[in-house]
Amino acid sequence: MKQFFLTMLGVFAGLVTFFIVLPVIGLLLLLAAAAGSSKPTAPTNSVLELDLREGLTDQSSTNPFAMLSSGSSVTRIVDVLAQAEADGNVKALLIRAPQSGMTPAHADELRQAILRFKKSGKLVVAHSQGFAPAGAVVSSYMVASAADELWMQNTSAFQATGLSTDSIFLGRAGEKYGVRAEFEQRYEYKNAVNQYNQSDFTAPHREAMLAWMNSIHASALSAIALDRKLAPEQARQIIEAGPYTAQQALDLKLVDRIGQVEEAETYVKEKAGKDAKIVKFSDYSSMKGARTSMGSGAKSSIALIGGEGAIMTGRGGSGSPFATGSDIYSDDLARAIYQAIDDKDVKAIVLRVSSPGGSPDASEQILDAVRAARKAGKPVVVSMGGYAASGGYWISSEADWIVAQPTTLTGSIGVFGGKIVFADALARFGVDMRGLSVGGEFADAFSPAQGFDQGQRAAFSASMDLIYEQFVERVARGRKLPAERVREIAKGRVWTGAQAKELGLVDELGGMNEAILKARQLANIPSAEGVRFKRYPTPQTAWEAIATAFGASGEAATAMVRIGQFMGDPAAEAVMQRMRTEQLRSRGASVLAEQPAF
Repeated sequence: MKQFFLTMLGVFAGLVTFFIVLPVIGLLLLLAAAAGSSKPTAPTNSVLELDLREGLTDQSSTNPFAMLSSGSSVTRIVDVLAQAEADGNVKALLIRAPQSGMTPAHADELRQAILRFKKSGKLVVAHSQGFAPAGAVVSSYMVASAADELWMQNTSAFQATGLSTDSIFLGRAGEKYGVRAEFEQRYEYKNAVNQYNQSDFTAPHREAMLAWMNSIHASALSAIALDRKLAPEQARQIIEAGPYTAQQALDLKLVDRIGQVEEAETYVKEKAGKDAKIVKFSDYSSMKGARTSMGSGAKSSIALIGGEGAIMTGRGGSGSPFATGSDIYSDDLARAIYQAIDDKDVKAIVLRVSSPGGSPDASEQILDAVRAARKAGKPVVVSMGGYAASGGYWISSEADWIVAQPTTLTGSIGVFGGKIVFADALARFGVDMRGLSVGGEFADAFSPAQGFDQGQRAAFSASMDLIYEQFVERVARGRKLPAERVREIAKGRVWTGAQAKELGLVDELGGMNEAILKARQLANIPSAEGVRFKRYPTPQTAWEAIATAFGASGEAATAMVRIGQFMGDPAAEAVMQRMRTEQLRSRGASVLAEQPAF
């Protein structure tokens, strides 16, 4: 009887959602269904306009309502540009450059994709409304510099002179207000804990940050010099001597033309040919859909599996169906890998990782799935995105091959954990916090009412040591390095991809393109033979997302759609058809690295 009422409640919630949400999203779903049955083509002499000012994620969300959010993903842009290279209707690319900084590794991957697009014989023009001194703005300028021509608005300023980042420290505030941060870290470079108990950079913190910042800056300058046809030292001197006006930037050959974006649009359309049209990149992306293959005559498949965000135990899919943020849930990502293992057509796996880390237990669950894939004879190649540090490196450590961008932030082989004690701070305001516990001594170890006692501290410290040694052991095994060597380069220190390659933590510098090529090679797929792509996890349908969020079962969601069909609702019929088409088509302690804001 209880199950009956729960089911009825789920159906009722689903029906309410159906009649409330459908008027808002029906048109979008209808368009999506129509897109699934026939793909429109781009107009003749199209100019794709890629706006990078809206912000980027690393990977596209599997949420069906991600279309409602602004911005795009790096992997999606790379995928669509690869399709545009072979599209005879697309003649040129117009880039709206960001004014502030962007994630350096994202900039690397976009630049590589732009260069491949140019190599296909198509024009690339970038337009800038200035480069502001915020974050990794030199990386933003690097992307724009990859264009055949870089335009700047006449009133704009060139202020891309270096890389900056800021950190907040709460140590003095804790002392002033009686808040105690009690943490353990392994070891001195595990800087994520410093924000709670320090008032400035420690010497190791400063050393590590300056090292990776200099590595990112040097990498960007090297690429800029190459694309702008300047000597490396000349490029460094000119850029670091800024800021400049638009005219000064033009005189110094940092940009090619001065003009408004409308002038740049007119120019690139003239170059594209008669009756050329500007096509929004997002519209073209919707036309093309995800790339399903590389080359012709494909007989084998490569699984493309992605994970972005903090690594946590459990399953995702709860909360609002319209939330497009992402985290890596260990059940979901591990299941995706096992699905690829079970698919006989899949010969290799490319695992895209963009994560600052998270739970060691969740990380180990995912890593064990990677081991299972390799044991099943399916090579695993990791493609690192903006970050693949701490837990992000844990899940990557035993792959057959690791590809990272020169400016990916990775490593951070270490662990930290602890608690913040608020009792003294609250007491100053007449609020008393008291705790009770029964059972063992460790039961209240993480109570915010009191600090660790000697026995609790010893037990917790031992757990930190164990996790650290487990991390070191996995890296040593996966990277075929002596454990002592891993301990030397671990200690929680963050490295760039370029630095990590020199240390043996990364095998190759590049992005998804290079990872796919390596997966082909490891799977012994002939170079003359094409390859299909299968993406995991399979994106949710709209009704699955709604049903999950509001507690209705999958059956209730299907029933909900069928009711709409019975009522003759064309949007519901279209969604049901799309669902059928897609089914046929697809069949505690933290290992966490700090994540700079670029």
